[in-house]
Amino acid sequence: MKVILLEDVKKQGKKGQVVEVSDGYGRNYLIKNGLAKEATGAAMGQLKAKQRAEAKQAEEDLAEAKELKTKLEDDKTVVEVKAKSGDDGRLFGTITSKQIGEALEEQFNIKVDRRKIDLANNLAALGHYNVPIKLHTDVDAKIRVHVTEA
Repeated sequence: MKVILLEDVKKQGKKGQVVEVSDGYGRNYLIKNGLAKEATGAAMGQLKAKQRAEAKQAEEDLAEAKELKTKLEDDKTVVEVKAKSGDDGRLFGTITSKQIGEALEEQFNIKVDRRKIDLANNLAALGHYNVPIKLHTDVDAKIRVHVTEA
């Protein structure tokens, strides 16, 4: 019996895959528990349409990420973050990815989730920094951050 998996099933396959299982296992466990549905012609058509829609959405997300990368890496895009510091240029505290994300949205109206800002360590001194941002699985960008005296 062929079934389309609606969820990941251990030792059978991932969600959306068409797998061959025994009749009893398919009817009495997978279909009954909502883990799969029978692979009829209509169900296969729905699956293919859904996969095409997901592929189209993935392409749009990638194009959007590439467009955002060009905005972020533009020469004019330098995020200014003000912080209090001592005489030697070291900050009282640090600049976090959350603060960088807020400053980016405030200054350039570009919203980037703080979890995508890939700071190895928080910024602890005055100066210019190149901060990597993970926009998409295939798209990485670098944003310039300038930490100045408040």
